[in-house]
Amino acid sequence: MKSVLVTGGAGFIGSHLVEMLVREGFQVRAFVHYNSQGKWHHLENVSAEVRSAIEIIPGDIADGGAVSKAVAGCEWVFHLAALIGIPYSYVAPTSYVQTNIIGTLNVLEACRTHGVARMLHTSTSETYGSAQYVPIDEKHPLVGQSPYSATKIGADKLAESYWLSFEMPTTIVRPFNTYGPRQSQRAIIPTVMTQAISGNELKLGNLDPVRDLTFVTDTAAGFLAAARSEKVIGKTINLGVGSGISIRELVGKIGKIAGRDFQVEQQDQRVRPEGSEVQRLISDNRLAKELMDWIPQVDLDQGLQATFEHIKAHPLDYPNRGYVV
Repeated sequence: MKSVLVTGGAGFIGSHLVEMLVREGFQVRAFVHYNSQGKWHHLENVSAEVRSAIEIIPGDIADGGAVSKAVAGCEWVFHLAALIGIPYSYVAPTSYVQTNIIGTLNVLEACRTHGVARMLHTSTSETYGSAQYVPIDEKHPLVGQSPYSATKIGADKLAESYWLSFEMPTTIVRPFNTYGPRQSQRAIIPTVMTQAISGNELKLGNLDPVRDLTFVTDTAAGFLAAARSEKVIGKTINLGVGSGISIRELVGKIGKIAGRDFQVEQQDQRVRPEGSEVQRLISDNRLAKELMDWIPQVDLDQGLQATFEHIKAHPLDYPNRGYVV
């Protein structure tokens, strides 16, 4: 039985990946951010069977010693721990450097020290900035249009350097916009759906950006496919569906699911600074298809319906309290 570690295992994508790994028969450790209440975020709500099969290791990704202890004895490491909220990166950029860059360095060094067979590092389509051409392939220039994306570029380059300098078997997995059950309220789809459940008025930011939306189980399956493929060692791999939808069009689709016609008010506090807004992200996913046989299985309408049902069923997790940074 292969032993694996998932950093950020209690998060949105991480918890789905943990469930998938358990079902596939892996011995799973989940490295989760310590809190004094002893609560492990989304791993609190997985099935009892999954919960009993995982080893939860509390700690801080910025603590190299804690990370090294968690990595010891593992064959594969999936590194998903990160600060990801773009608006908050304008407020607290230093914390993004500590978590996303120093934290990634700690994971890489622990993997090198302990001879990990595969390290999967999580990137983001935000590292591309606004598309200079579409679809965006893995050769597209990287542009740090927010402190968040700048720190992810730094983390990606560290991961690349450990392959080139030490031949540490690393793959950079670059998901485009992932959505689905358990996503936090700060993201656009839960933001719209939470307000849609409450009424007909939506308070949003810019409606023009175009995003490539991938359902969370497809993203998790992409991580597992990357770990199993020897062909992607040392490479960066996009995970996206290969088509885009504007926020305006997305609001219309959610309106049909909710059975409402919306009145949309644009709030300045929800709009990114002009130079920081990424206008268009559409993936070229051919490498993922060719090198690891990954093809998204959940279409947008199915995924939005599943997400809407999840949010309706968990009102305490999605209170309509206004703008969430």
